[in-house]
Amino acid sequence: MDTFSDFCVIIPTINEAETIGEILDKVKKYTDNILVVDGHSNDDTIKVVNQKGIKHVLDNKKGKGDALRVGVSQTDKDIIVFLDADGSHEVSDIPKLVEPLREGKADLVVGSRILGGSDELHGTFNKFVRNTGTNFLAVIVNKKWKTELSDIENGFRAIRRQVFEQIQLSAQGFTVEQEMVLRCLKNKFTVTEVASHEYARKSGYSKLKTMQGFKFLLHFFKEFFL
Repeated sequence: MDTFSDFCVIIPTINEAETIGEILDKVKKYTDNILVVDGHSNDDTIKVVNQKGIKHVLDNKKGKGDALRVGVSQTDKDIIVFLDADGSHEVSDIPKLVEPLREGKADLVVGSRILGGSDELHGTFNKFVRNTGTNFLAVIVNKKWKTELSDIENGFRAIRRQVFEQIQLSAQGFTVEQEMVLRCLKNKFTVTEVASHEYARKSGYSKLKTMQGFKFLLHFFKEFFL
């Protein structure tokens, strides 16, 4: 398959040695422009990244939002794809995320787990809470900005680098995803989504706890009303 040079895939990691190698191999089918931003892992994550010949940098130990900003500061590509390192995202959907940006039809494209299905949002009480929260926030966003988004939280997404820099994200942790959507809409950038399936993480544990949902809601409404 042909690879493309007009976008960079940024992968934030922290203790993902068991999955990062397989993910990097899959991403290489679509681009050689890959950057791992590591959160000071204490396992063999960086060793695996080095074995794959992929560039990596360290974040500032402040969380995922900081890691994304560090990553973007290290590339000059016009389009940025963000991909988690736990194996939950469908790497083959990268072209679907990039195409609307390349064609000038969108400024931010989110991979929707609601449209594509998810192994992580159904089946247990905690997953039910997460799914309900995701739907609730999407409804509020759609009502205010007359959009038809189904998932504003998924970390699998693509954005124009110029837009990323212009919206000046400030979230340090996982709330960066919702902040990115809200600030794009506030600044009248076009936000769309494509269906993308979310798989159960292949190893390790989620860095995002369900009880942090209250923090998500607080950040959302603070960003929403300001």
